[in-house]
Amino acid sequence: MKIQQIRNATIILELGAYRILVDPMLANKGALPSLRVLSGRQRNPTVELPESASQALETVTHCLITHCQKGHFDHLDRAGTRWLRERQIPVICTPNDAPYLAKRGLNVQSLPEGHEQPTPFLGGTIRTIRCLHGKGLVGRLMEHGVGYLIELPGEPSLYLAGDTILTSTVRDFVLQHQPQVSVVPAGGARFDVGDDIIMGLDDVLEFMRFSEGTVVANHLEAINHCPVTREELADAAAEIGVMHRLLIPADGEVLAVA
Repeated sequence: MKIQQIRNATIILELGAYRILVDPMLANKGALPSLRVLSGRQRNPTVELPESASQALETVTHCLITHCQKGHFDHLDRAGTRWLRERQIPVICTPNDAPYLAKRGLNVQSLPEGHEQPTPFLGGTIRTIRCLHGKGLVGRLMEHGVGYLIELPGEPSLYLAGDTILTSTVRDFVLQHQPQVSVVPAGGARFDVGDDIIMGLDDVLEFMRFSEGTVVANHLEAINHCPVTREELADAAAEIGVMHRLLIPADGEVLAVA
């Protein structure tokens, strides 16, 4: 298995003959609005796509969406939608997102209802795990989406956590299935009011305490409401002795994981 970090939550998974684009935000730097007002109005994304992105995207065979409605442009923006529509890349998503994406002319391949059970996927299986994209008033306004567990013959089991804080649902799922590789959001995103809406430093470190596999951290240093940096996450992981299982890729970097 190879995982290429593109930017923010956007990655490309290489699984056998397939290359799966996850949550494409493909806009140029500064083309999207700020997600904070009171503490800074820097526009998003805060960095450009890596130079390797164009070549990597040309190899994509499928796309996987964790969530995309209610203004979540950092997981599917207009540039990403246009790119998918022009190429008619098969887009796998939940039944909740399927009508929304079909209206935008995408080649939608919806998972069936009841997709929390294993569903056939590219010669293996896929299933979803519910996310909690924040609590309280902010949480009630969010699109919570899902994470995915992908299991293909000859490949490590892979858990894409999606945009979620650390919940008992996530904890119980990981303890039961112990995926060999987990990709988790680590930026500690928050708006001007309310608590974190994805995992931050403490949640990622706690996740590593009960997960036995390799953990890949993303959602870092690309959107202006994500304060956690790669350096401080690495320092915190080293302090508790788990850095040997934590990968923090730079944008454009390709990880080979087993």
